[in-house]
Amino acid sequence: MSRGVALALAVASLVLAAPARAVEREHALGVNAGGAILMVADKSSPDIGGSVGVHYTYGLSDAFNLVADAGWSLVALNEKLTDPTTPHTRPTNLTNADVGVAYVLDVLQWVPWGALEAGGYALQGGTIDGVKLLPGVAIAVGLDYRLNRSWAIGVTAREHLLIPDTSTYPSFLQGLVRFQYVWGW
Repeated sequence: MSRGVALALAVASLVLAAPARAVEREHALGVNAGGAILMVADKSSPDIGGSVGVHYTYGLSDAFNLVADAGWSLVALNEKLTDPTTPHTRPTNLTNADVGVAYVLDVLQWVPWGALEAGGYALQGGTIDGVKLLPGVAIAVGLDYRLNRSWAIGVTAREHLLIPDTSTYPSFLQGLVRFQYVWGW
């Protein structure tokens, strides 16, 4: 009897669930908020802080999206600027802007995705004199939930590699909650 009930529930959930309807030429614009972790090679502990940002996606096909992200992360509050022995590698904030392509797996209302992006990064504050500009790449994975045709929420994890300074900054990681408006379907 339990197998029959389980089979009936599985069939009902597939038949009655609303499709996610991620389609080509669909736009999404949203905001992100969460945490950020910056590893600096000459420090024993990571710099941990908050992160905010915006994102945009455009459906190139039913499986691929053009993605663009911009964010600002506060990674440290206080760095000793007066100590001459402190290396000039420790920023208080980091700004990023990336663009790339995401593969979207359209599964009912849950939409998992993964993206590869390239962009620019600006590190400033703390012991850095002025602004340090670096190119970089990002790998992102996420899971969005379509509330309806026009609104979605989700989560994403983003690992950034700051090139060519991966030996100085081996890891910049963001964990974000997303909220977005969708149109053009």
